[in-house]
Amino acid sequence: MAEEIFRKGESITLTVTDLAEKDQCFGRLDNGMAVMVSGMLAVGDRVLAKIKKVRQRYIEAFAIEVLEPSPDRVEPLCPYFGVCGGCKLMHIRYEAQLQYKEKKVRDALQHIGGFEEPPVASVLPALTPFHYRNKIEFSFSNMRYLLPEELSMEQLSRPKEFALGFHTPGNFEKVIDIDYCYLAKESMNRVLALTREFALANALAPYGAKAHTGFLRNLVVRFSENRQEVMVNLVTSWYDEELMARYRMHLESGMAGQKMTVVNNVTQRKNTVATGEEEFRLCGEGYITERLGGLDFRISANSFFQTNSSQAEVLYRSILEVAGLTKEDTVYDLYCGTGTITLAMAKNCRQAVGLEVVESSISDARSNAALNGVENVAFIEVDLKDFHAMLDSLERFDAPGVIVTDPPRAGMHAKALSTMIRLRPRRIVYVSCNPASLARDGKEICAQGYRLLSVQPVDMFPHTAHIESVACFERVAHF
Repeated sequence: MAEEIFRKGESITLTVTDLAEKDQCFGRLDNGMAVMVSGMLAVGDRVLAKIKKVRQRYIEAFAIEVLEPSPDRVEPLCPYFGVCGGCKLMHIRYEAQLQYKEKKVRDALQHIGGFEEPPVASVLPALTPFHYRNKIEFSFSNMRYLLPEELSMEQLSRPKEFALGFHTPGNFEKVIDIDYCYLAKESMNRVLALTREFALANALAPYGAKAHTGFLRNLVVRFSENRQEVMVNLVTSWYDEELMARYRMHLESGMAGQKMTVVNNVTQRKNTVATGEEEFRLCGEGYITERLGGLDFRISANSFFQTNSSQAEVLYRSILEVAGLTKEDTVYDLYCGTGTITLAMAKNCRQAVGLEVVESSISDARSNAALNGVENVAFIEVDLKDFHAMLDSLERFDAPGVIVTDPPRAGMHAKALSTMIRLRPRRIVYVSCNPASLARDGKEICAQGYRLLSVQPVDMFPHTAHIESVACFERVAHF
């Protein structure tokens, strides 16, 4: 029926009623026909759109113009908004962002998980929605992405063959040459400016992903909220001792009084991953230290660490609140990473056991335990897919009263999920960065004798569509 009424290329008018994934929004025409419309839009926007495809049950379109802006629409601070793929919600009031994220979690649990009335609490907001990231990863490229306003310029104000900033979405070659990021700390933006200045003054060649040539690959900057320390990691294709000494001095002179460590990671790999096979320490200790929940964590250049320190504390408090730990409990922490959650729980139970597949993370976790003098923890390197095969080696620990699992975005591997449920803890605390995988795994957990007690979303990444959730499941049946 839709094909008879509408045609590709026609213009339509609609009001946006919901946000979807990947720059997509949802609305309906006056006759009730559903429309998926692409563009940086807000719920409540009245838009003029052009039809791309006519499906049997809905229309695909792209926005041409906002005819009447939503009350939730605000002017984004960042001049790269809509080009850089980072802050896709910066044009929406922060309070409305939180409502959208709560709805996103609730919808996934209802539609994917089959939970009729999921107990989803209001999102715990970030106190500082800007300048919250403690790590930013910038990329170099010999192919600068030209901004829309530059396409009509006869003469460009900056070179086309140099860029330091962020990749455009879906493009591994071109990089937007950015001067300032509103999610980064001020000191991190200062490092960005000084590094660009040094690279251009010394005519250093940025890496070309296709040709696999060039010296400069990545600039990774970290920041410790607690110690106010900066870590600079310049990733290059080879090591040049004299040049790196001058780079360090350039940073130090441009950031006088700032406590800083500078390292140079070197790699020859044919990819754009910001790590190296070799690391050279140029100044400082080669790591920074962050403090979360009364614990110190040593962070080296390639360590994993939560990228929002203040909200990580909120997340860990939420986990502890619902875990219901006793001093007699043994706790398993699956996908434990560098042990931040394991160590936070260890203070509240008899023993905490962290399980993780990445060898370097296990090493960091053990170092963090030693740094904090926490002795009632054990960290075991294991592929969670083979979790069941190693249960014998866990017999030296008591059966877990509580299991915390913090899986990757795809959720838990089916075998790991099955083994976790078979251990029959009284509570499972599922920390999720993806509402869809939480809903899918939560459905299976409940099918095996548990009930969903609570879901607490935590906004770790304001102005992005990402939302973290802490879901608590309680055992109600003996299978």
